[in-house]
Order: sequence, then structure tokens, then C-alpha cells
Amino acid sequence: MPIKIIGAGFPRTGTNTLKQALETLGYSKTYHFKEMIAKPTDLQYWLTLEETGSTNWDELYDGFEATVDLPAYPWYLEHMEKYPEAKVILTVRPFDKWYDSLYNTIYQAGPKTLPEKLVMISKLLFNSRIRKMVKCVKFAKRRIFEVELQGKFEDKGFAERVFNDHIAKVKATVPSEKLLVYDVRDGWGPLCTFLGVPEPEEALPHLNKKENFKSMLAKMMSGMAA
Repeated sequence: MPIKIIGAGFPRTGTNTLKQALETLGYSKTYHFKEMIAKPTDLQYWLTLEETGSTNWDELYDGFEATVDLPAYPWYLEHMEKYPEAKVILTVRPFDKWYDSLYNTIYQAGPKTLPEKLVMISKLLFNSRIRKMVKCVKFAKRRIFEVELQGKFEDKGFAERVFNDHIAKVKATVPSEKLLVYDVRDGWGPLCTFLGVPEPEEALPHLNKKENFKSMLAKMMSGMAA
């Protein structure tokens, strides 16, 4: 099944909301960072893509129709080459809100206190699935903070240039008829018009806000421990 929607937006720009919205609209399986956490053996495909510019797309996206967020967004051009009929959605939000959200969630993710670190070490020692999950988290954080943001995330001015340059690059490299620049605060209208589908009666879900990120991460961890 080919990928029909390629998400090109940074994490914390409404990508989890977009995932749920696409699935509501019939894109029944949308690949998101949470899918890699649920199946951490997928990391091999992303490492191969990073190293070679390609991967075993059919195995990676078996059953999926769309992809958003990490780990896919840095390779939106490679996705376009593989899936030339796909449309691209660039999720955006005001920079300051994005920066604060990223800082308070993904950037701060992981154990901070000594007791938290000891608990994590215990999990890593006795649970191979947790070890695999942590490798996925490290890969994702490396891509955004060390590669995309060049280790300078705390330099807010630099981060803003990277953020704006990414938006400009997507606009410059994706044909306008295939691109939707989308702020999830605008609701169903722009998304449904772009995809040519009717608007659902239910409100657009707004998921993965700062206040529930920690609990979401804990649930993913507990799921891996099962």
C-alpha cells in the first residue's frame, strides 16, 4: 500500500493531532513516532535511510497510508521520490509556542533525578524491549537536536532560523498543488478541502499538549514493558 500523505512538519507542530485527524478521515494507519516505539525493530529502516538515502519502504510501511512527525519528516524529499503521487502536509505553529513546547517536552524527556535514573537503569538491565525503545528515543532526539538543530537548540535565535528555513525549504521544494501548509488551529476546513473529503461532524481532536506529554510517554514506556 503506497504512502498517500507525507508529513513534513517538525514535531510539536500538531503532528499527533494530524495523525488522529488523518485516521478519522480514512487514512487508517498513519505512521508517527509512537509507531516506532510500538515496534522498535523499525529503527533499522530509519538508520538505513539515514545512511543511504533509501530503505526497504515496503517493509517499513506495510499497511500504512500516511506518515507524520519524527522519524519521517527530515526525509520528506526522499518520501516524495518514492511516492510521487503523495500529497505533503507541512504543519506549522508560531515559533515561540513551538520552541517552548519542544523545550518543555522532548528536550526535557528522560530521567532527571538520581532515583529516576536508577529506576531507568534497572529497566534497561532487565528488559530488552525497553533498551530497544530507548535506542529509538535517542535516535529521534539526535536527529532533531544534533542534526537538524546542530546542537544549538538553546540558542533561540539559531533555532528560529532553522525552524523558518525548514518551512521555506518545504515551500520551495514541494509543488504548490501538492502542498498544504497547515495550522491545526484552523480546524477541519483546510485539511478536508486539500484532501477532497467532507468535514466530519466531530471537532478536530487536539492531542499531545504539553500537559499530557509526560503521561503519554509513561504509557508508551509501560506498553514496552508489558
